[in-house]
Amino acid sequence: MEKKYDLEKRVSLFGEDVINFLKPIARDQFNLPIISQLIRSATSVGANYMETNCAESKKDFRHKLGICKKEAKETTYWLRMMMQISPERKNNCQKLKQEAHELVLIFSSILQKRS
Repeated sequence: MEKKYDLEKRVSLFGEDVINFLKPIARDQFNLPIISQLIRSATSVGANYMETNCAESKKDFRHKLGICKKEAKETTYWLRMMMQISPERKNNCQKLKQEAHELVLIFSSILQKRS
């Protein structure tokens, strides 16, 4: 039996993983803006992907998926900044950054196939 790939679950888990990664980090004047941006961009990937399921047209689908791609790319940036603020958490940051990058590649591939 062929196992169905569940991108919806993957983007949801990604958002959860970022939230759980950020929970123990102290909130200070340097961390707080980055934490806030990181949570918004990482969870936006999943929220926008959920909207692709309700797209009103192919154009709308591509637009929403493009937003997913941009948010995943933005998340890689904020993770890079987080590595500067919390170098002791670099390994965890790298794993999340790799997942964000893989999501960018997946969304790019889907967009190419749907063009």
